[in-house]
Amino acid sequence: MNPDGDAMAADVIPGCGGAGSSLSDLLAGSLAGVAVVLVGQPLDTVKTKLQTFRGLYSGPAHCLAHTYRKSGLRGLYAGSSPAMVAGVAENSVLFACYGLCQRAVAAVTGARDAKQMDALSNAVAGCAASVFSSVVLCPAELVKIKLQAGRELAESRGQRFQGSVYRVIKDIVRHHGLGGLFRGLEMTVAREMPSYFCFFGVYEAVREALKPAGRTRADCGLLATTVAGAAGGVLLWTVTFPVDVVKSRIQLDDAMPTRGWTMCMLRMYRNEGVVALYSGLAPTLVRCVPSSAVLFLVYEYTKKLFDT
Repeated sequence: MNPDGDAMAADVIPGCGGAGSSLSDLLAGSLAGVAVVLVGQPLDTVKTKLQTFRGLYSGPAHCLAHTYRKSGLRGLYAGSSPAMVAGVAENSVLFACYGLCQRAVAAVTGARDAKQMDALSNAVAGCAASVFSSVVLCPAELVKIKLQAGRELAESRGQRFQGSVYRVIKDIVRHHGLGGLFRGLEMTVAREMPSYFCFFGVYEAVREALKPAGRTRADCGLLATTVAGAAGGVLLWTVTFPVDVVKSRIQLDDAMPTRGWTMCMLRMYRNEGVVALYSGLAPTLVRCVPSSAVLFLVYEYTKKLFDT
């Protein structure tokens, strides 16, 4: 690896180095997924509870404190196993496919390679890659949500919640077949495509703006990479959060229909107001700053290590 030249760009930008680069994208993305769950899972649990049971808690702090008092750290990290699977699966597939999509977009636009692509081209590549990651993300996220907010759902119906990954998957398959594991896939894709268009577009645009004079985006240091990842994460969630709220409610409660989810969103707006569509946004934005920063830091520097 050449720390002073273009070879470094090929090491850290997904998709610049052929099959070997795709493998390092996959491995680096997997480790990045693990890091994100470890950093952000407690606030993700709070987000899910606020999305699905608006009004039960007065706010994020109340939800966090109540969950900790009721179930301890185990409650805050509820759903960590499927979240870890989701994080590893999503980010490994996302970054591997992002590299492949970058090469495809570069071929269409006439760019020599990914490091010559502008922010818009990278955004298109990220949008396309998210379709593939949605397929592996949906089942794991479904199980995670049922574990995170299943206790509140059971208590609201006078039932006792006895949740585990095995029990949740068994119940889904018994009642809905294997296809039941993909409940909410359409909404997942509808969330992920615009999310990652914004995410990768902003990430690359910020790195372009913060790169050292006369150098490439790959030469951005720790601070610039952190800022770029955090900025991308904030925009990602702000743009698509209403879709995520509806998806969480539908994935948690099997009684809600999956067809016509846009009408479900409209009913929420009419009955509960626009605030309901952004329930849980505050802890999400707090979480996404360190999580997005850690995602790209672990990804970029792990990839450098693999490609050395």
